[in-house]
Amino acid sequence: MLDRLRFVPGRLLQAIPVVFGVTIVVFFMVHLLPGNPALALLGQTATPERVAALNSQLGLDQPLWDQYFRFLGNLVQLDLGQSITYQRPVVELIGDAVPVTLSLLAYALVLSLVISVPLAALAASAPGRVRDAAVRVFTLLGQGMPQFWVGIMLILLLGVKAQAFPVGGYGQTPGEHLYYLFLPALTLAIAMSPTTIRSLRASTIGVLGSDHVATARSKGAAGTTLFRRHVLRNAAIPTVSIIGVSLGYLVGGSLVIEKVFAVPGLGSLMVNAIFARDLPTIQAVALVVALFVVVVGIVTDVVYTAIDPRVDLATKERA
Repeated sequence: MLDRLRFVPGRLLQAIPVVFGVTIVVFFMVHLLPGNPALALLGQTATPERVAALNSQLGLDQPLWDQYFRFLGNLVQLDLGQSITYQRPVVELIGDAVPVTLSLLAYALVLSLVISVPLAALAASAPGRVRDAAVRVFTLLGQGMPQFWVGIMLILLLGVKAQAFPVGGYGQTPGEHLYYLFLPALTLAIAMSPTTIRSLRASTIGVLGSDHVATARSKGAAGTTLFRRHVLRNAAIPTVSIIGVSLGYLVGGSLVIEKVFAVPGLGSLMVNAIFARDLPTIQAVALVVALFVVVVGIVTDVVYTAIDPRVDLATKERA
């Protein structure tokens, strides 16, 4: 197993220039936003003298490259600066928000698999028939609907009309977290499921037609036992990469959905910071999201290697 994971240190080294490039893009794109942060912060009390003084205090009167190198030096020391809006270290704000967002994403991933695996199996067991067509219609609808619209519809149907779930917040206890995050997690799961269903359906159809499944059937395996023991693992191999990519894209969707459901995660923090022109907070959230996408890519490769025995065979053949 360890021989199959020898690529991990190399992937980590490859991630370093990617992260460095992300810092450049994030820093300069944030500074291209219109408006003056000092002016937005001072509001009606702004005068030219006070704006100039605050710009000097924040270092915004320095050349952009000087500001970037100071930002990079602070980043190496894990100093993300002070939030202009909250008057707290940005590290503390990120520390409070990251567990919420990770919980939401993990919840959405679980719900997505709960939706995708049965529907993909249902469609793959009868390709071209009515149930397969029904599942494919579901994937088309799920992929075509905007996430924020799905979230609003779930709020109206399950939150306001049925009063089955809260329409916002996060709760206090772990049980309340699961209860409060159900609707936003379901919104993200509906967005993620179509791609997963299509990939898993196609790979399942291929595996069902393979020789080892025919051998298992000749030995009496059928139904759930056949699917669980002989089909699911092999069919899941190509789907792992799809899930990894989808999870990376899902982070961007969670930023909007958190604001729709008033979830106190990175999304709400980012949106509030953008409206307030809170540059340190915007930069920090963007960097954390980018780092998460990089980490998801590496973890996806590790999981793919762990479940695919052909990777071990390929490694031995190269050796």
